[in-house]
Amino acid sequence: MADYRNISIKNRRATFDYEIIESFVAGIVLTGTEIKSIRLGKASMVDSYCYFDRGELWIKGMNIAEYHWGTYNNHMPKRDRKLLLNKRELNKLERALQDNGLTVVGLKLFLNDRGLAKVEIGLARGRKRYDKREYIKEKDAKREMDRVMKR
Repeated sequence: MADYRNISIKNRRATFDYEIIESFVAGIVLTGTEIKSIRLGKASMVDSYCYFDRGELWIKGMNIAEYHWGTYNNHMPKRDRKLLLNKRELNKLERALQDNGLTVVGLKLFLNDRGLAKVEIGLARGRKRYDKREYIKEKDAKREMDRVMKR
């Protein structure tokens, strides 16, 4: 049997485009064929973001590919999915989104120890173009220091 514990699908673009202020781990409501596709690694978090609808947090733009053996019971790949957080965390996020310039983005989709799908989401502020250049410079400098230290 395959080892599903190492499934981790990241949104690499999010850390480049946004400055992550705080992160949360949320459960996600899935159907049977969606979890099977995730266990095969057939998901993408690119351009995923979260929004509130009637006090519930939903993730939009997350693509979970159709399960190959799913027949007529297959799911819609790009549907909005409900996220599960406790009330305190939901209230904190909803208050933070009232401020201009803040958004909630999906950072990582993974399976926990018990085999349940979890989504790491982050409260984020968008970066300007000059901030992105600064981020690239810092990353290159860190990579250069690591390379020099290994010698």
